[in-house]
Amino acid sequence: MGRRKYGLLTEKQYLVLKLRLQGLTQEEIAKMLNTTRENISIIERRARDNIRLAEETLNAYKELLAAGEVVIKPGTHLVEVPKLVISRADELGIKLRANFTMLYDEIRYGAGDCISGTRVEKPIKVLIFKDGSFDVVPIKQ
Repeated sequence: MGRRKYGLLTEKQYLVLKLRLQGLTQEEIAKMLNTTRENISIIERRARDNIRLAEETLNAYKELLAAGEVVIKPGTHLVEVPKLVISRADELGIKLRANFTMLYDEIRYGAGDCISGTRVEKPIKVLIFKDGSFDVVPIKQ
């Protein structure tokens, strides 16, 4: 295998993740690559660590670019969240490129495991950008 990289992933890390996503076990991949299951486990763990680090870096960069933010506390009903985001955008003088329904859906599905039913379970942050776009970012606890 060469030295080609896929962002923060080495070629081997990329290949192992690709094969795992196709449903192969670590043992099957180890046989294909003529190595041990333990080695494949290490490669996979390092790849996932690199992905997590890249996500954290991108989220930090997005925060630097944001014109403002809204922190949504646990217990907040999802119906209240778009109102909070629209209100904050108005304070910033930014016209959001989304309506109530789009905001609601993006927050509901973009916040992943931070939402349970129609309530916020874990704090989330909605970043508002100057161009009217926004992004939903789970808050690390």
